[in-house]
Order: sequence, then C-alpha cells, then structure tokens
Amino acid sequence: MNAVIGEILPLALGVAISPIPIIAAILMLLSPKARVTSVGFLLGWLIGIILAVTVFTLLSSVLPEGDEDASQPIKGAFQLILGALLLLLALKQWRSRPKAGEDAKLPGWMQAIDKVSFFGALGLGLLLSALNPKNLIMAAGAGTDIGAAALSSGSLVGVIAIYTLIAASTVLIPVVGYLFAADRLGGALDALRDWLTKENAVIMAVLLLVIGFSMVGKGIGSF
Repeated sequence: MNAVIGEILPLALGVAISPIPIIAAILMLLSPKARVTSVGFLLGWLIGIILAVTVFTLLSSVLPEGDEDASQPIKGAFQLILGALLLLLALKQWRSRPKAGEDAKLPGWMQAIDKVSFFGALGLGLLLSALNPKNLIMAAGAGTDIGAAALSSGSLVGVIAIYTLIAASTVLIPVVGYLFAADRLGGALDALRDWLTKENAVIMAVLLLVIGFSMVGKGIGSF
C-alpha cells in the first residue's frame, strides 16, 4: 500500500496544483453567497475526483496480470501515451502564457461566478475535476497504479481516499478556512487570486512537464 501511495502522490499533487479551480473557489469565497457556492463547488470537486480515479482503477483490472518483475508492455505503452499527452499539454500551457506587457486572461465564465447557485457551483466543480483533460490523465495514471497493485478492498478505499484528499486539498483548505475565519482571509485570498491569475500558464507548464517526464520514465521501466 505504501508503495502505491508513493506512485500516486505526484499525480495527486498534479491535480491539486491547478490554478483555475483554485481561482474559481477564491472568486466564490469573495462573492456575496460565499458559504453556499464554495461548499457546493468543493463537493462537486471531491465527487469528480473520486469518480475519475475509481473508474480508471476499475478499468485497469482488464490489464492482464503478471509478475511485477516481468515486462508489462501494455501498462508501459499506456503510461507512455499518458506521459506524451502531459508533455503536449505542458507545451500548450507554455505557449499560452501572457507575453511581456500583456495581462493574464481568465475564462469568460468566471465573470459570472458570483451569480452561480449551489447546484451550479456543484456542477462546475464536478465538471472541472472529472472532465478536465489534465485531471483525467492524472486519474488514469493513478488508477493504473492502484488497479495494478492488487490491494485488498480496505486498502483500495484507503489509497483512493488519500489520493482524493491530496488532490482536493488546495480547494478544501481555503473553503474550510473561510468557514471558520472569513474575516481574516479576505486580503490573503485577493492576493493569491491575483498571483495565480498572472502565473497560471507557467505553473501548469512546469508541473505538467515534470509529471509528464515522470510518467514516460515509468512507462519505459514497465518494458
């Protein structure tokens, strides 16, 4: 179990360090309906992460079992494809970074985020976590590692729970923190939003590059 946690930890961090959902959560926390919409967004974010990694864990059971020390070409090929996709996403993010003198632009839907309802926020969280291409690739990599480990039911649930908590931590912490200390967090949330907006593309490019090369290395090692 510990070995599997070590394998999925970088992938969970890859989901956690996602500026766009963090910015979305911060915008909700700075809106008039902060407590309602932020909790809805957090629930959707958690549900989406759990669904994605669980589905890929179950799908990984179709991979033929074999000796862990033996060559696993199917698993290796899958990891190589995932790694290549992450590297392509890294290149796309790097090329989309603001040029010198340009202001960073956020998605248009964020302009209306302060008007969203609880269920709208829940759906948005679900969409950003479960259907985001980058998060799906991370979930696919984690699910492959978890499913291939032949864990007991209890250990399987525990590993998925750990992956989910780490992956959701950057949304979970500000939302829970706001519920208990709203008055103290306003300035910090404003500053964090501005910094993440400016550095979004660079952060994601570096993160995807590192995890992409790691996934490629794992794929090569499976042959």
